[in-house]
Amino acid sequence: MPAGLLSFPPPVSALAVRRQDDGVPTPPPADVIEPHAPHVNEIETRTAFEQRLAGGTLAGLTVQGLRLDLDPVPDLRHVDVTGTLFVGCRFAGREVGADLVRRGANVVPPFSGLPYPTQPSHLYTADELAAGFAESGFAGMYDTRVYAHFRAHGGALPDVREALGQRLHDHGVDNALADATRSWLAAHGPQSVVGVMGGHAVPRGSVAYRMAAVLGWELARADRLVVTGGGPGVMEAANLGAFLAAWPAEELSAAIDTLAVAPDFTDHERYTAAALAVRKRYADGPSLPSPRPSAPGTEWARSGGLAIPTWLYGHEPANLFAGRIAKYFSNAIREDTILRLARGGIVFAPGKAGTVQEVFQAATKTFYGTDGASGAYVFLDRAYWTTELPVESLLRPLFAASPFGDLSHTIHLTDDVRDAVRLLVQ
Repeated sequence: MPAGLLSFPPPVSALAVRRQDDGVPTPPPADVIEPHAPHVNEIETRTAFEQRLAGGTLAGLTVQGLRLDLDPVPDLRHVDVTGTLFVGCRFAGREVGADLVRRGANVVPPFSGLPYPTQPSHLYTADELAAGFAESGFAGMYDTRVYAHFRAHGGALPDVREALGQRLHDHGVDNALADATRSWLAAHGPQSVVGVMGGHAVPRGSVAYRMAAVLGWELARADRLVVTGGGPGVMEAANLGAFLAAWPAEELSAAIDTLAVAPDFTDHERYTAAALAVRKRYADGPSLPSPRPSAPGTEWARSGGLAIPTWLYGHEPANLFAGRIAKYFSNAIREDTILRLARGGIVFAPGKAGTVQEVFQAATKTFYGTDGASGAYVFLDRAYWTTELPVESLLRPLFAASPFGDLSHTIHLTDDVRDAVRLLVQ
C-alpha cells in the first residue's frame, strides 16, 4: 500500500449492523435501576433525630436539612458523631459545626445567599411555591424568586458554587420523592402510576384543557396516581382533575370556568391569582372514597397527584394543583424521573416538540425494558397523532422489534377520554 494511504475495512451491510446491534445488551444492570430499600441511616425529621439522639449516638448517620438551631436546641457535645454526615443543617453557632468536625463528623452547611434549601427534606407544596404572592404578587412568590436567582447565576450553566448548591437541592428532591412515593407504591404497585403529557400552551377553558382535566379526575377516582411535568396547559389540567377528584363533575366544570378568566399562562399575575382562588374554594373538600384505604402519608396522591417541573422552564408559572411538587433545577433528571415513575402507562395529549421528545424518550425505556414493564401508550386525538404529527407510524414498527417481543399492542389511539381511562385501568 502506498505510504500515507489509510486502509478501510470492507463494507458492512446495514442488515449486518442491525443484527450486531440487536445482540448488544443495552439496559443497565438490574441493581442499578431497581428501587432500593429505604436508607435507614438517613435522618430527615426532627422526631427521628431526637429518637436517635436519645440513644447517645449519631455515628454513621446522615442528617439532612434540619433546623438544629431552633428550640429545643440539641446538646451534641457528648454524642458520638464518628462518621456522621450533616448536610444542609443549621446549628446554633459556627462553633457547634466546628466541634462536630473535630470529633469526626462531616459537615456540609447550607450555602449562604441562596433562596432555596441546599438539602430539602420534603417535596414542595403549592402553598410553599406560592408563598409571598399575597403580599408581593407574582414577582415576590418563592417560585419566581428562585427562578430569578437561577437566571442571574448562569441559568443552565451555573458557576461552580451555584452548581453545587443546585445539585445538593436536586439530590434532596430525589430523596424526598422516593420517600413520598414509597408508601403509595407499596400499597398499589408501580402499575398504579400514570403519566400525562401534552402541550404547555393549551389555554384554560379550551376543549383540550377540559379533556385533560376529566382524564385526571377519572384516573384519580380509579385509584391512579397522576404524574405530570408540572407545567401549565395539559399538565395543569390533569393535576386539577386529580385535585377535584372527590367533587362531582359539575364542580370540576365550574372550576375550569373560573380559571378560564385567565386562560394564558403568560399573563402570570392573573393566571396565578385564578389558580389560588380555585384552591381556596375547594381546600376543604370531601374525602375521596377508595376501594382500598389510603396508606399513611399518601392522602396527597388523591388530592392533585404529583407534578415534576423544572426551573429551566421557570418562565412558566407554577402548577398549583398537584398534591406534591418535585421541582428540580436539572431538566434531564426531571424528565427521566417522570418516565421512570409512570409504569402504569402514559397519555400523550397533543403537543409540539417537547411532547414528541417525551414520546421517544419513553419509547427508549420501553423498547429496552430499562425500568421494567410499561403500561399502555395512549395517544389522545387520533387525527393529530396520525396526520398532523404521525408519531404512531414510527413508534409501532419500533415497538414490534423490541428485544422483549412485539410490544406494538401497547400503542392505542383514541378520541375518547373515558376510553383512554379504560385502557389504563383495565
